[in-house]
Amino acid sequence: MPLNKRLENGSVSGLLTKMMRSEIFVLLIALVLLCVIVSCLSPVFLTTRNIMTTLRQVSLTAICGFGLTLIILVGEIDLSVGSAQAVAGLVMVLVLNSTGSIVLGIITALLVGAVYGAINGILVTAGKLNSLIATLGTMAIWRGACMVTTNAVSIQSTVPQFQELATGFVGPFPNALLMAVAVYIALYYMLNKTTFGRYLYAIGGNQEAARLSGLPVARMKVIVYIISGMLTMFAGVLLSSRMASAQPTAGTGFEMVVIASIILGGVSLSGGIGTIAGALLGMLILGVLQNGLTLLDVSSFWQDITRGLLIIIAVFLDARRKDSVVKRLLREQKKQEGSEQAAL
Repeated sequence: MPLNKRLENGSVSGLLTKMMRSEIFVLLIALVLLCVIVSCLSPVFLTTRNIMTTLRQVSLTAICGFGLTLIILVGEIDLSVGSAQAVAGLVMVLVLNSTGSIVLGIITALLVGAVYGAINGILVTAGKLNSLIATLGTMAIWRGACMVTTNAVSIQSTVPQFQELATGFVGPFPNALLMAVAVYIALYYMLNKTTFGRYLYAIGGNQEAARLSGLPVARMKVIVYIISGMLTMFAGVLLSSRMASAQPTAGTGFEMVVIASIILGGVSLSGGIGTIAGALLGMLILGVLQNGLTLLDVSSFWQDITRGLLIIIAVFLDARRKDSVVKRLLREQKKQEGSEQAAL
């Protein structure tokens, strides 16, 4: 075989191997296969209306999930995002009904989100609390506060235009989708093109080493919680806009869906590993699966079982990823030691 032909075959083989090892590529293939399977089972799936409905639903998950991805990347967690969505809807509708201003309602909800995120961040950093336990507590507090404030009764919006915020379109695209795209671009740039993003990965990879290197670990964690809190609140505002009301039970179980999507997308619970693109693909996979089950008229109880199984699978895959990383590092260390001994 000619040399140039062997080189060409080798480069193609190397490219294919590299693609198969890419987690983003594997997730993309999984998403495409899932779409093909669902479209074969339901002819409604590939209709424009259903696609836009699915993307709008995923957009609400994504806006919150992008913020939670930042928290997981620094090695922490937030279980209170579901309860925070109920708080967001309550704050938004109360301000909206009092003032008639959608903009003022959104600004107020975002400010409350910043405070909510700061509280979680301070509990984890200054309070030295485990983030799982701290946010489990705030989850119960926010949900209880919503129930007490509303007497467990929904509050209807008195401004008809409010519903257009989440259900409206700009051309063929839903408003929520365009907002999610804007958030994705901003956070993608932050994680990949700024010093702040590199610091987040460094903190998640080795918190103690990052602290010894002079990185402001506690301050950055609080900032990440604030960013996530504001995005969570904004997602909650869009959810209340879709329902044209504030529901004290809104977001129940939402945290498990978001966390499962992020982990499924390759973001490690131990921190420092993962991309926002992978998190997005994980959310799309879960969104398409949920939409497909709904189109196939699968009981909501079975859908809950499916989500539970996905959470277990996602955590299992995360554990396998961590094991493979450790094994690769050990192999590289042994190879380096062997090279050093050979040099001696």
